[in-house]
Amino acid sequence: MTRVTVLADADAVAIAVADHFIAAATAAIDERGMFRVALSGGGTPKQVYPLLLEPERRGAVDWSAVEFFWGDERSVPPDHPESNFGVAYGMLISHLPGVRPDRIHRMPAEAADLDAAALSYESELRLAFSTHGDEVPAFDLVWLGMGPDGHTASLFPDSGALDEAQRWVVGNWAPSQETWRMTLTFPVLNAARATVFAVTGADKAFALQQIREGSAELPAARVTGDAVEWIVDRAAAGADES
Repeated sequence: MTRVTVLADADAVAIAVADHFIAAATAAIDERGMFRVALSGGGTPKQVYPLLLEPERRGAVDWSAVEFFWGDERSVPPDHPESNFGVAYGMLISHLPGVRPDRIHRMPAEAADLDAAALSYESELRLAFSTHGDEVPAFDLVWLGMGPDGHTASLFPDSGALDEAQRWVVGNWAPSQETWRMTLTFPVLNAARATVFAVTGADKAFALQQIREGSAELPAARVTGDAVEWIVDRAAAGADES
């Protein structure tokens, strides 16, 4: 773990993640003319998205230069309330000025042939990032969460995608959820220029403690890019955290 920031509560975490997002976006656009981000699922984005729409933050970014991707997706259609895309589009993207439709890359995880859909999304990544050969796309920011079991994106303990070293996107069976998901894999997650984990709640405390003590067993611990920041609340950090 590169850096851990412990804040008072989930509201403070949401504010910090929103500010982190805006800082990463403005820096990437200034340096490279584009900001490519992989968005998270889970509960925290629902707190962060309204903060990104506040005038000061929304006005700080040229949203036409932002390209949206997702770290994972549930096997539901885009209008389903559990769709990571649907939440992001309804709460954030549809309210932003200047966003280009061709820069919104939804994961089609509801497809009947999930493997073919994952290969198609990988091809979409290659085109968007103009990669060649074995070159892995480098997101400007990968935004992740962590479940109580230590999963991140849809990389669950004891799932097949944990050992994937070649594919960038796969369909993955989530044993604890008894469902299929689509997810980015570790080769892509670990190639990001920056990664931010947003983790809140006492139910995450045991998994976070294991990771902070150096355990590499949990999936989230295997995200080891060059600039990984964990922004967590006191409940997730443990009751004795100052």
